[in-house]
Amino acid sequence: MKTEVLHSAINYLSRREHSADELFEKLRAKDFLVVDIELVIEHLKEKNYQSDQRYAECIMRNRVKKGYGWQYIKHTLLQKGVCESIINQENKNQQIDWYLQAELAYNKRFGGIKINNKKDKAKRIRFMQSRGFSREHIFILISND
Repeated sequence: MKTEVLHSAINYLSRREHSADELFEKLRAKDFLVVDIELVIEHLKEKNYQSDQRYAECIMRNRVKKGYGWQYIKHTLLQKGVCESIINQENKNQQIDWYLQAELAYNKRFGGIKINNKKDKAKRIRFMQSRGFSREHIFILISND
């Protein structure tokens, strides 16, 4: 195992959590050999320095705090190479009330302002969809407004 690859990987992980795929891509961008990168990532997983589970927890916490919905978070994690079973398990572990999250995001953006016309309603729906909330939650919020 090349120590230069190992040091670069640990340097990345010391700043924040990374998924295995994300770490692989960052190391690949430094023109390290694929074989060396794979060995280092396996070593880091064995030592529990790199964990897709921890990465998913971190992303989930941060995105929920920023007002994003389940669909957005799931899509983000899938893009970063986290397997779907870890993502679904993390959703169960967090036990988040996604309707409440949708309501908080909606009120933060549109709180106290009534819907004036169809254009305004469409704008609100697009905003909530871009945040990753389900249609059911969005339409309940819109109909209550």
